[in-house]
Amino acid sequence: MSGSNMIAERLSFVGLDQETQQSLFRLKPVVLAHLPAAMDRFYRQVRAFEHPRSFFADEGRIEAARSLQIAHWDKITNAEFDASYVDAVSKVGETHARIGLEPRWYVGGYAVLLDALITRIIEERWPQAAFGARREADGRRLAAEIGALVKATLLDIDYGISAYLQAAEENRKRAEARVLEAERAQVVARVGEGMAALAAGDLSFQMSSDVPPEYSRLQADFNSAVERLCQVISVLTQSVSGIAETSDNIARDTGDLARRTEQQSASLEETAAALDQITSAAQATATGAKTVSEVVAVAKAEALRSGDVVARAVTAVGAIEASSKEVAQIIGVIDEIAFQTNLLALNAGVEAARAGDAGRGFAVVAQEVRALAQRSATAAKEIKSLISTSSEQVEEGVGLVGETGTILRSIAERIGEIDTLVSGISASAYEQSISLGQVNQAINHMDQGVQQNAVMVEQSSVATQSLQREVTALAELTTHFKLSAATNGVGHDGGNVAPGAGPRRVAGGVRRTI
Repeated sequence: MSGSNMIAERLSFVGLDQETQQSLFRLKPVVLAHLPAAMDRFYRQVRAFEHPRSFFADEGRIEAARSLQIAHWDKITNAEFDASYVDAVSKVGETHARIGLEPRWYVGGYAVLLDALITRIIEERWPQAAFGARREADGRRLAAEIGALVKATLLDIDYGISAYLQAAEENRKRAEARVLEAERAQVVARVGEGMAALAAGDLSFQMSSDVPPEYSRLQADFNSAVERLCQVISVLTQSVSGIAETSDNIARDTGDLARRTEQQSASLEETAAALDQITSAAQATATGAKTVSEVVAVAKAEALRSGDVVARAVTAVGAIEASSKEVAQIIGVIDEIAFQTNLLALNAGVEAARAGDAGRGFAVVAQEVRALAQRSATAAKEIKSLISTSSEQVEEGVGLVGETGTILRSIAERIGEIDTLVSGISASAYEQSISLGQVNQAINHMDQGVQQNAVMVEQSSVATQSLQREVTALAELTTHFKLSAATNGVGHDGGNVAPGAGPRRVAGGVRRTI
């Protein structure tokens, strides 16, 4: 609604129509005549009370206000209720709101003025006619004029108080805005300090409770977030300490494992070299055993042939025995027999030489036979006795040759057993050579695996050292945070950290409140 429409509506509501405004205008001379006296009365009241008096520094201020009020009443009594009037009375209300003059003093002041003015108006304009219609008409006119004055005064009070209330509301809103701005600035400052503390790594910071109630939830949430972050950093610090200790142990164990792996690799290399030598020796042993087996087989064959020779020698000796028995009957042919005997003795010596030590006795017999044959040519008469002796010696020779055959057969059997044993040894040596070759191959595979493990251990050692550096860097980062005393050594959800986590207090401190 426009300003002119609002004025018209108010004038219509209070009944300030044209007729009423004319009644008010008729009172103007009386009002302006008695207004100075009413003003004097009003300012006497002002001076009598401390609060309204405080708004006037001196009499000059009172005179200035008095002049403005008289000018304003001149406009009122002219019944000029236009936009300029509204502006003027609104400024009065706004001024009262600005300086803090409460409406009760404003309304009280108008009551003093109206009392003085109405009293003077009634005294001056009370109907003087004794009786009759004129007196009644004068009374009605006076009532209309006083009513118009009261209505104009109340309209003025309405506009003044309305302007006062509007200005007061605007002032209240501005004051609230200033308060809110101050509160926001205070909260922003507190949050800024908290953010600065967090940026500096100070997790012991807590926002104080002097923030406005509307921001208490922000204060509580901020403190809870910082507390939670402090707990997380505390647990992280302790976990970093545990990881650092574990990585150190892993590094040491990896170093020990690397050294043991190197030693094991060296031992396996030495074992592989020794197995190579053993394998070569086993192969040489197998080859030698095979050669020995072949030699023993040849010796066995030779022993069997020697047995055959001894058998033939036994047969020959039997023939000699038979021939010696016929010597007695064939004396005439002694020379021939001696010659043949000599030849047989020579052959027996050769065979005895072949038999070695076992044929020594037979060689002696053969030598005796030769001697006997030689002596038989020159001493025939001793033939009979010698033939007897020769028979005895031949019998002994037969026994010796038989024993020689038995020994040779035993030797052949032993050689056969030796051949069997040597063959078994050769086969075992061959199998051992194959097994040692397989073991050597397995050792070589193990050596390769150990070398690969050594490479992996070296890589693990490098990775562990890298982990140590990263853990050290992480631990260095955690030292930049200042934790509260309540969260040092406390794990997640306020619980104690599990054993082995290696709790370590990175940065102590007490909770700081601003």
